[in-house]
Amino acid sequence: MKIYTLETTEILPVSLEESWAFFSNPHNLPKITPPRLNMRITSGADGEIYPGMIIAYSVTPLPPFRTGWVTEITAVDTLRYFVDEQRFGPYKFWHHKHFFADAGEKTEVRDRVHYALPFDPFGRLAHPLFVRRQLDAIFKYRSAQLRSLFGD
Repeated sequence: MKIYTLETTEILPVSLEESWAFFSNPHNLPKITPPRLNMRITSGADGEIYPGMIIAYSVTPLPPFRTGWVTEITAVDTLRYFVDEQRFGPYKFWHHKHFFADAGEKTEVRDRVHYALPFDPFGRLAHPLFVRRQLDAIFKYRSAQLRSLFGD
């Protein structure tokens, strides 16, 4: 199984507490997800995240293919980081760690995603042609939405 890594960093012009409040509320995820994915939370997003929280979504990664995605919040260190891991969904493996650091009157938000694709060797072929491009586009959209929501 080939494990890929995606890392991004954002500097948000808001406090660490405000950044944490936004990201730790699962209902904000659709706000920073491209509309073409048609992401809908179907259950489990009841309040601020906590270890063991199970959140179910439906997404359309490739129209008209709609699929479910279930993640578990496996670790939370308030104002520092949290981890979500896929339990069921489109990836063979998905581990996403969100880091937060005080940067004066701003917040540094870093993401580190480790993921693996199903259907090897076809997954390895699809990775550079489709999957990595789609993930890069998702995080680019997220960055633009965060700048729009919080200002530059």
